[in-house]
Amino acid sequence: MSRINSKMLKRYTFILILLAAFLSFSSCISTKKTTYLQDKEKTMDSIIQVHQLKKPYRIQTGDLLSIRVKALDQELVGMFNPVGEANNNATTEEKVYFDGFTVDEHGNIRVPTLGEVNVLGYTEREIREKIEQLLLENYFKEEANLFVTVKLAGIRYTTLGEIGTGSQVIYKEKVTIMEAVANAGGISEYGDMENVKIIRQYPYGEEIHKIDLTNIDATKSEYYYIQPNDLILVNALPQKALGLGTTGLEIFRTGVTILSFVTTTILLFSRI
Repeated sequence: MSRINSKMLKRYTFILILLAAFLSFSSCISTKKTTYLQDKEKTMDSIIQVHQLKKPYRIQTGDLLSIRVKALDQELVGMFNPVGEANNNATTEEKVYFDGFTVDEHGNIRVPTLGEVNVLGYTEREIREKIEQLLLENYFKEEANLFVTVKLAGIRYTTLGEIGTGSQVIYKEKVTIMEAVANAGGISEYGDMENVKIIRQYPYGEEIHKIDLTNIDATKSEYYYIQPNDLILVNALPQKALGLGTTGLEIFRTGVTILSFVTTTILLFSRI
């Protein structure tokens, strides 16, 4: 009886060792899946040509605009610009929220003296020209040397999945997806960097775009620069569902633990 149990134990041990070895090689995450912007063809340093946005961004509902008006007589433009810094403890984002102009569901913003101004689908430059023209026609004269600036109040986007989750904002005119990812805390070791999804809003609805952040060619993608209101989604790799670890060593340790448990169980039952 003991010989039979010994043979069975050896057999089970051999099978479990093979299983642990198989899992170690098949379940660990390759460094190719966790390294950003790999140049898979060139071995020498090269100049990276980053894809630039061909078309300027057009304003959508929910966007926040910063509008400033200047003229020779500053008293005349006081109503258009924020009144002092009432709350010195307010953060930059809070100031922009209270001082900015939010595009409502109809695509309008409320401008002092001008009332409702439709900006939906306009570029920043087109809005600036429109407001300048309206002010000259209704409030100022040509001699006022009117100067209007219109800017998006930062690039606002959302991140979900195997990346820092939440709403993010970067106060720049252009933001790459690499900057957006870094600002959110980076992608975790379980994140699928080869299949990052960008859910982008358009006037006609939403579209899902994909970009491979492990490939240097991502810099040539038309989605390399994010747009306001983008949702960046990073799904988990299958290895996370297995729960065995991300490296071969971690998986081997898990296999050894399982092997020890099963071996001990067999020995206990063989003595009964």
